[in-house]
Amino acid sequence: MSQPYILVLFYSRSGATAQMAKHIARGVELSGLEARLRTVPAVSADHEATGPSIPEHGAPYASIDDLKNCAGLAMGSPTRYGNMAAPLKYFLDGTSSLWLSGALVGKPASVFTSTASLHGGQETTLLSMMMPLLHHGMLISGIPYSESALLETRGGGTPYGASHHAGADSKRALDEHEIALCRALGQRLGNIAQKLETPRG
Repeated sequence: MSQPYILVLFYSRSGATAQMAKHIARGVELSGLEARLRTVPAVSADHEATGPSIPEHGAPYASIDDLKNCAGLAMGSPTRYGNMAAPLKYFLDGTSSLWLSGALVGKPASVFTSTASLHGGQETTLLSMMMPLLHHGMLISGIPYSESALLETRGGGTPYGASHHAGADSKRALDEHEIALCRALGQRLGNIAQKLETPRG
């Protein structure tokens, strides 16, 4: 039987969301669980995936089985007009088999995002990612205000999930509070997954 893992699923164009994913994965590992980093390919104007079958660098592409078999999910996207990016939505639109079988019901999930502007739709993007996860019956976990970085941050950070202000040129690095909140989110998700995990047999 394979060990339980948290799927850290993301789409990243300029690299900021990918950096967040790595810090979230580190938080998951602090909880004692494996973190499985996966991405999705870009899509074309006619909504077909256009990336190579294997990414040239970074995380591998996610499969439906990666999602089906995870103990929990952290899902991230850059903001696109206050919504998740199309490639991530395209992947989620292909998960109807998991919805029909109830494969994700009762599993914990968290969301994260990076935006170019400080008030560029962080919260609405996080909420947009929650909706399909709620339809799948997943249990949404945010970041509680007991995390001091949530009160101290001057960049990203919301109770709905981790966020990052990348700046207009998308080059602003994650600051100490944003990193702390990413790691806290991952660790919290891992801890919850372990509490919900029941022996199968």
